Amino acid sequence: SRGSEVENEAKGKLPSKKPAWVDEDDEAEENVDMTHRYRKDFMKSDAEKVLTKKKLKRRLEEQFQRAMGGVPAWADLENTKKSKKTGSDSDTDEDDDLLCKTGNYITSSESLPRGILKMTTCLPANQERFVDGRLSTVQFHPSAQVVMTAGQDRSVSLFQVDGIRNPKIQSIYLESFPIYKACFSVNGEQVIATGTHHRMFFVYDMMSGSITPIEKVRGLEERFLRSFELSPDGSFMLLTGTSGYLHLLSMKTKELISTMKVNGRCTASAFTPDSSKIYSYSKEGEVFIWDVRSRKCLHKFEDEGSLEGKCMALSKNNQYVACGSSSGVVNLYTTDTCLKENKPKPVKAIMNLVTAATCVTFNPTTEILAVASCEVDEAVKLVHIPSYTVFSNFPVFRRKQIYLAQSMDFSPRSGFFSVGNNKGKALLFRLKHYSDF
Repeated sequence: SRGSEVENEAKGKLPSKKPAWVDEDDEAEENVDMTHRYRKDFMKSDAEKVLTKKKLKRRLEEQFQRAMGGVPAWADLENTKKSKKTGSDSDTDEDDDLLCKTGNYITSSESLPRGILKMTTCLPANQERFVDGRLSTVQFHPSAQVVMTAGQDRSVSLFQVDGIRNPKIQSIYLESFPIYKACFSVNGEQVIATGTHHRMFFVYDMMSGSITPIEKVRGLEERFLRSFELSPDGSFMLLTGTSGYLHLLSMKTKELISTMKVNGRCTASAFTPDSSKIYSYSKEGEVFIWDVRSRKCLHKFEDEGSLEGKCMALSKNNQYVACGSSSGVVNLYTTDTCLKENKPKPVKAIMNLVTAATCVTFNPTTEILAVASCEVDEAVKLVHIPSYTVFSNFPVFRRKQIYLAQSMDFSPRSGFFSVGNNKGKALLFRLKHYSDF
């Protein structure tokens, strides 16, 4: 009865409880072969080639206590019970009940857990129209449940993302124009596309269906226009030129506003989330921070250990800057230190890539950093940001599917992750932690 249990506890004794089950084999006397390689160390002499289970159990307890310097406090049940007696008897009973069942005490965490990323592999996003050759761009639409692919076959295609069939919406073909990069405008109404060996670029208006070639930007003297970035507020387009030149264009008129220059050659650039600043990464491993309004260089810092800058990304919450170099190291900095120090220390140096880091991107909630190299197969890693550890279950081992990663993107609410590869496929993964698209 409850009264007798309280009396037993008052005497310092444990209440008698029935075992959950009884295994008859445990009661049977059985000899254990001690010459096995896992048990050899427990023999005290050659005569102990066989021990009973009880003697082996005692021997294991002795070795454990010798290693721990006695019986640990948590293993001493009587002392543990006495220490709990500081509270009332009813409190002790409630604690015991709590430890015996889970019920609604366990709830799912709102923040992304580290270690294993719960995900499923879907059909490729462009299942209904694979690209012939390298897929240079995969990008999710900023507001609709749509993904865009573009590549060396001179086409831009749009697909509805449902994770099951991913039906094609439409494709456009740009004659004699292998696409180097394509990008949705901030409002999602246009697609900007640059070519591999062209000084012009195209603007595709999805509302009207018109394709407008921008053949010449007055004041812009560049042989090729390839890499570019769009500001998050939709006002600017930043074109990366040769010899370290950066050209700031108006998104509305596509006219040149101003030109900036970094030391050496610029390999990557990124706007801050509020569009007030530009980070540009040089081949020499230096990062320049520009004020968009005045076009003046506000600060410059060195990327630690970088021999050659390759790629860069800024987190959506403006907390982190990721710089990937030719050695495969991706340095993760806080923006505060980048703005103040000339040689900031990274909060984490991600060294999971063995070849040059060619693509880095953050998910919208700044909980995942995707890093990739296009030089070897399966070289894609997803980094858990709060702990700076890599998810161990991606990519899937012993099942080749990514090949050479060319482009990566997360959907607007992180529900999907896509990787474009050199086989013309936009691989699609459903991240189960996030409920929305």
